[in-house]
Amino acid sequence: MPRPLIAVTCVVIVACGLGVRALWDGPVPKYAGDALYTALIYALVVLILPRVRPWVAAAVSAGLSWAIEFAQLAEIPEVLRPVLGSTFNPPDLLWYAVGAALCWLAHHRLRAEDTEQG
Repeated sequence: MPRPLIAVTCVVIVACGLGVRALWDGPVPKYAGDALYTALIYALVVLILPRVRPWVAAAVSAGLSWAIEFAQLAEIPEVLRPVLGSTFNPPDLLWYAVGAALCWLAHHRLRAEDTEQG
């Protein structure tokens, strides 16, 4: 995958996260934000390792998201709380998995199309 496309994807994911927060209240932006947080990690993994297999990128992004969530059971330094959060919330684990699964599906399909074309 071309790195400029992946970089644009990162920007779009951040814009979607900000847009969801601006447009809705309640659980929708919270859980959409969780899925988008994992999607951003997924995209960054692909940006760093463009030939990464989709299942590896999904496992890394979900695993890192889960690790950050479980780290919230301990004390997160105050300076990192805006990025990493501060409160463990079990439903977040599901939404991280949803984000990773959707990214895996999209990435897998894009790679399959590239294989068919070339």
